[in-house]
Amino acid sequence: MAKLKIIRCKIQNDQIREQRGAANTFEATINPESYSHKFGINYSGTTRGSRPVGKAAPVPKFENAESERMDFTIHLDGTGVVPDTDKTTVGAQLQKLREIVYDYDGDTHEPNPVKVVWGRGLEAFFGRLTSMSVDYTLFHPDGTALRAKAALSFLGATTAAEEARDAARNSPDLTHVVRVREGDTLPLLCQQIYNDAGRYLEIARLNDLDCFRVLEPNTLLRFPPMR
Repeated sequence: MAKLKIIRCKIQNDQIREQRGAANTFEATINPESYSHKFGINYSGTTRGSRPVGKAAPVPKFENAESERMDFTIHLDGTGVVPDTDKTTVGAQLQKLREIVYDYDGDTHEPNPVKVVWGRGLEAFFGRLTSMSVDYTLFHPDGTALRAKAALSFLGATTAAEEARDAARNSPDLTHVVRVREGDTLPLLCQQIYNDAGRYLEIARLNDLDCFRVLEPNTLLRFPPMR
């Protein structure tokens, strides 16, 4: 059975790259019973205070996508019942897990990103640890922990270069120079370029327009990137 693995990564040339070798890999001896993979999207104009007066319903406008999140719990065994753990204590397993996902890297001045993989069922997830909670559930008479479970939460990790490539940025993030045609209006052009007709006042100011209600045909207007 494929085992869940957490692999230490480094950021090199503005890309997240996994580090090879057993010292950089934590392999779960007991796979999680389940895991959660969360996605989120934020929209403007949906809160009570931001709704236009007189509108029957808000018109949500995309703002950004939240970082993905992943949560799961790993069970650790030091009783010797589980194969391949008879010589590995719970303490040693937790120490290695902590070194990979939690410990501060003096070279980068932050904990390392990691790659989580689990056979064919889980698409490789690159993330950074946000929380780790360990519960000890069984002890030897001398007080040594024999079983424990570690609840892990990760926030999706990426670099600026990877984010720009994956987003496949298009018109809202490029500067446009538009030649006005007969019948064009500023709200209409803003809707076409930004998918937001409400940007017309900003564009009027940027182009030093004295009157935005009537546009002269053949006028060149700049539409820069806007957030």
